[in-house]
Amino acid sequence: MMPFYGRADHLRVAVESVLAQTDPDWRLVVVDDRYPDEAPGEWVRAIEDPRVEYRRNARNLGVTGNFRECVRLVEHERAVILGSDDRMHPGYVARVAELAERFPDAAILQPGVDVIDAEGAEHTPMADRIKALLRPRGSGPRVLGGEDLAASLLRGNWLYFPALVWRADELRRFDFREEFEVVEDLALILEILLAGGDLVLDDEVVFSYRRHRASVSALRGPDGAKFLEERALFHEMADRMRARGWRRAARAARLHLTSRLNAASELPSALRARDSAGVRTLLHHVVAR
Repeated sequence: MMPFYGRADHLRVAVESVLAQTDPDWRLVVVDDRYPDEAPGEWVRAIEDPRVEYRRNARNLGVTGNFRECVRLVEHERAVILGSDDRMHPGYVARVAELAERFPDAAILQPGVDVIDAEGAEHTPMADRIKALLRPRGSGPRVLGGEDLAASLLRGNWLYFPALVWRADELRRFDFREEFEVVEDLALILEILLAGGDLVLDDEVVFSYRRHRASVSALRGPDGAKFLEERALFHEMADRMRARGWRRAARAARLHLTSRLNAASELPSALRARDSAGVRTLLHHVVAR
């Protein structure tokens, strides 16, 4: 599933990366959230491959609304919400199919990921260096879950959402929460963990995540908007983890240290923009309990 609202050149790269898969057992549905320029959609429509489908929403649903529409349209046992600016390596489908066969009960699969910039060159910005430090140690495919994984993700979300393979029944059971546009993936993952679901983490790199300034999280950082969402989710999860008896996870949610450090890193941009409301929001997130 590929929700689309963005650059046409990135969309082409993303779609072509699916077409180039060595394993032919896939289906691609591009869900256009009424991007003003219809040319990218016409390009997808012209692809002569029965596995590719293009849909254009009747109205703009927004980021999370379009994710929810993608979930509604899933027809198979496992699904990927692929970013229209990301890129699968040719062996992505083959590798995740192998993992799904080996770990049939896993709710989520996280294959290996590298990071590219707006122009497609590999790079490792600070956010991804931190993700690498937070990522659990080990080698080869391994199963993670329960309080250990919840605490780890609440300390800092090291997953790459567009690369994740979801069991479709878990997606439908919990879905993306309408009130979130930045942390909707983490909220969904934590719901699955609380319900007893597991995640398989793999090292083999088969996906390129594109980190660039036009992403939703990048745009909503300096004004503090994404941190309002994070704070709401962390407070909720601190209570729910405590009620579950997961004390380490509750403490990680209450402290949300990497989120506070991230907010602090956005302060210079807010100050340069003379965004007083953004500065207040960021400072509150950094210091408030």
